[in-house]
Amino acid sequence: MNILIVGVGGQGTLLAGKILGKYAEIAGLDCKLNEVHGMAQRGGSVVTHVKMSEKVYSPVIAEGGADVILAFEVLEAFRYRHFLKKDGVIIVNNREIMPMPVVIGAAEYPKNMIEIMKTEANTVAADALAIALEAGSARAVNTVILGIFAKVKGIPYGDIERALCLSVKPKILDINKTALKKGYDIDVSVNEK
Repeated sequence: MNILIVGVGGQGTLLAGKILGKYAEIAGLDCKLNEVHGMAQRGGSVVTHVKMSEKVYSPVIAEGGADVILAFEVLEAFRYRHFLKKDGVIIVNNREIMPMPVVIGAAEYPKNMIEIMKTEANTVAADALAIALEAGSARAVNTVILGIFAKVKGIPYGDIERALCLSVKPKILDINKTALKKGYDIDVSVNEK
């Protein structure tokens, strides 16, 4: 399975990749990760490539090669949707984070991106921020999205929770476990493209 994780700096894309790497280990799969940080500290794009299979030879996902895109922000999902396979799925947090060109008035934030993605690909959109806040922290959006991903892909909850427990610091583990479970338990429907 090829998973592209996209977001902006500070949203936990790197941690999500680490958790998926641990899941692959638990499942007895080979896994390779590739992280592209960009201007992460200034709210820029952060992309993590996760490839897991019996044997993985390259850590990079080619355009049109992702089975799943996990997006922590709408514009990042829209920007990287060309990486998705024809029958792949996009799981996106429906929150918008304005990039600097929009903030300073040099560009406009695109409109109707989720609706456009739903016409192009199998898409699950969720208010992961609201769910993360219910769990106790806005910083748990990434684990909410991972919970949704596990549910959509039929990954046993115990396996993804174990991967989380092996990856997250003890002081934030309870919030992240709650966020993961809330994401896993929401009623998701993939618009079948």
